[in-house]
Amino acid sequence: MSHVSEIYGSMVFNEHTMQERLPSATYKQLMRTIKDGEPLNLEVANVVAHAMKEWAIEKGATHYTHWFQPLTGITSEKHDAFLDPTPDGRAIQSFSGKELIQGEPDASSFPSGGLRATFEARGYTAWDPTSYAFVKDEVLCIPTAFCSYTGEALDKKTPLLRSMVAIDEQANRVLKLFGEGHQKVVTTVGAEQEYFLISEKDYAKRLDLVLTGRTLFGYPPCKGQELEEHYFGAIRPTVNEFMKELDDELWKLGVSAKTKHNEVAPAQHELAPIFSNSNRAIDENLLTMEKMKLLASHHGLVCLQHEKPFEGINGSGKHNNWAISAGKKNLLDPGENPMENLRFLVFLTGVIQAVDDYQELLRMSVASAGNDHRLGANEAPPAIVSIFLGDELGAIVDALISDKEYTSAERVAMDLGVSVLPNFLKDNTDRNRTSPFAFTGNKFEFRMPGSAVNLSDANTILNTAMAKSLKEFADAMEGKSGDEFEAAAIAYIKDDLRKHQRIIFNGNGYSDEWPVEAERRGLANHPTTADALPCFIDQKSIDLFGEFNVLSEVEVRSRYEVKLEKYNKLLNIEARTMKRMVRRFFLPAINSFAADVAKDIAQVKAALPSADQSFQERKLQTVVDGTKRVEEALDALNTAHLANVEIADQQERANDNAHHVIPLMDELRAAIDAMEIVVDDNHWPVPTYNEILFYC
Repeated sequence: MSHVSEIYGSMVFNEHTMQERLPSATYKQLMRTIKDGEPLNLEVANVVAHAMKEWAIEKGATHYTHWFQPLTGITSEKHDAFLDPTPDGRAIQSFSGKELIQGEPDASSFPSGGLRATFEARGYTAWDPTSYAFVKDEVLCIPTAFCSYTGEALDKKTPLLRSMVAIDEQANRVLKLFGEGHQKVVTTVGAEQEYFLISEKDYAKRLDLVLTGRTLFGYPPCKGQELEEHYFGAIRPTVNEFMKELDDELWKLGVSAKTKHNEVAPAQHELAPIFSNSNRAIDENLLTMEKMKLLASHHGLVCLQHEKPFEGINGSGKHNNWAISAGKKNLLDPGENPMENLRFLVFLTGVIQAVDDYQELLRMSVASAGNDHRLGANEAPPAIVSIFLGDELGAIVDALISDKEYTSAERVAMDLGVSVLPNFLKDNTDRNRTSPFAFTGNKFEFRMPGSAVNLSDANTILNTAMAKSLKEFADAMEGKSGDEFEAAAIAYIKDDLRKHQRIIFNGNGYSDEWPVEAERRGLANHPTTADALPCFIDQKSIDLFGEFNVLSEVEVRSRYEVKLEKYNKLLNIEARTMKRMVRRFFLPAINSFAADVAKDIAQVKAALPSADQSFQERKLQTVVDGTKRVEEALDALNTAHLANVEIADQQERANDNAHHVIPLMDELRAAIDAMEIVVDDNHWPVPTYNEILFYC
C-alpha cells in the first residue's frame, strides 16, 4: 500500500488539480462558480472540459459519464467514449464544454411519480461543479443533477442543492444582525455507514438475501451478540484485507475514510469519514456504498447494506452528523461559555424549532420497508422524533424557559487511580444512543436513517426547515441593533424554546414509558412507512418547500408517489420470495424429513416390535403439526398478497401491506423457523444464522 498522502485524491479532479491544469483566469472563474455560484459560460467550460479530459486519459479513462442520483436513491451512469471518428478512418479523443455541462439520458425508465409518461423520454443532466469529478473504473464520472424536459427535478441532488441555497441566504441574514459580513454558509455531513459482510457461498444459497437483501426466514443463532464481544473486537483477517482495499480505493477517490471497526452484531462493521460539505459528503457516501459492494467479492464476501438483514440481532444504520459552517466557523459550536454565546443560542433554538415543527417530515425522510424493521427495535432510535441536548445544554434551555439564573458546570478532572494513566477532563455532556436527534458537542447526530438510504432527503428537509426557522428570526429582528437587538433576541429565544420544549427529551428512548409520554406531549408516532409517508403531501410540507423554492407541489407529490410505489414493490417482492421459498425449498425438505422419520419408526418396529418409539413418534407428530401450520400460514399469506396487488390506490395498498400482509408474513416466518430446530441439518435447505454469521 502506498502512503496515504501519495494516493489521497489522486483520482479526483479537485481544486489542487484544477489549479495545476487550468489557466489562471479559467481557474479563478471556475472557483467563483464553485464558491460563489456565479454562472459558467461555455468558453470557460470548453477549457475546463479539455483539461479534465486530458487528466482523465492520463488516469486511464476511456469513457465519461454524467453520474447522477435518480429517485431510485442509488446512482446511475451511462458511459460515452472520448471518441470522435475522422473521415480518414481514424479517431481522435474529444470532450467538449457542452458535453461537460449537459447530458441527455433517457428519462422514461426512471421513477418519476407521474411527472413523465413512458413515451416522454427526454431528460437532462447538468454538471454540478461543487462536487468534484473523479475517475472510477476507467470512466470519468461527472456529478450532475437530473431534470425532466419541462424542468422538474427527477433526482435527489437538485432539491438538496436548492435547500443549501436557502439556508445560506437565511443564515447570512441572521449573521448580518450580529454585525458579520456576507460569507458562504454551508451545512456539513459526516455519514457513519454500517454494513454486514458474509460469505459469498452462504449468500448464493439464500434466495431471500439475493432477491431482497434480508433473510425472510431464520431461527436465532445459538450465540448472538449477547456476549458483547464483537463490538470493537479484533477484525478477522479476511475482513481486514477487505477494509484495507476499501480504504485505498476511497482515499484515491478523495473520500476521507477515517474510522473502521466491528459493530455490535456478529459480521457487522462500520466505516466513518471526516465530515464535509453536505452535497459532496452524500456523493461520497453513495460512492462508498458502491465500492463496498464491488470490492467485497475480491475477498469471497458479500456486503449487505439492508437495514435489517437478520432478525433478532442489530440492524444497520447510517448516522447523519449535521452541522452549519460559515467560513471556518461552526455555527453550532457553543464555545467556552454557551450562555454568553448569543449567536449559538439563536442557531440552537432554530434547530429545536425546525425539528419540532417538521418532526413528521424528518421521520418520513428515513421511512422504508427495511428501516421499519430497525426503528424502535432496542438497537435504533424509536420512530418518534425527539432531541437530546445533554446535561449542560439541557440546563441552559431550562434556565431560559423558566427565566432562572444558570451557573455553568465545571469540567471535572477524571483520575483513573493508576499513576501511569493520564488524568483528563470529562465532557459536560454524555451521549444518548437512544435519541433520534442528539447534540454531540458541535453538531447534531440524526440517528434514524437506515444503512441503505440516500441521505439527500433527510438533509434537504433539515436544511429547509432550518432555513424557515432562521427566516422567522431574521424577519422578527429586522431593523434592530445594539442593546435593542440583544434584548429582543433573548426574548425571542425564550419564547421559541417555550413553544417547542416538548421535542426535547433527555431520557431513555427505548423505554416503554416514552411512547406514552410522547403521546401526552403531542409528538407524532408513525411506526411504519405507510403511516409516515402521507405527511409529505400535507399542505404544511408543500408550503415549506414552496416558500424556499426547494420543491414545487408537483415535485413533492411525485416523490410521495415514488416512495409509495417503492414500498409496495419491495413488499410484493418479499411476499413472492417467501411463497416460493416455502413451496420449493422448505415444505419439500420438511416433508422429506417427516418421511425419513416415519421410515425409521417403521424399520425399528419391524426389527424390534417391543421397542419404545414414543420419542420418534412425538417428533413425527411435531413435524406433521408444524407442516399444517406452515400450509395454513402460506395459504393465508397467498390470499392476502393476491388481494393486495389488486388494490389500485398506492396509499391504500401500503396501508394493507403494513397492517395486514406483513403480520401474515411474520406468521409464516415463525412457522418455518419453528421447523428449523426440529428438522435435521442434512435436510434443511438453506444456511442457518449459525453458519452465515460465524463464517471462517
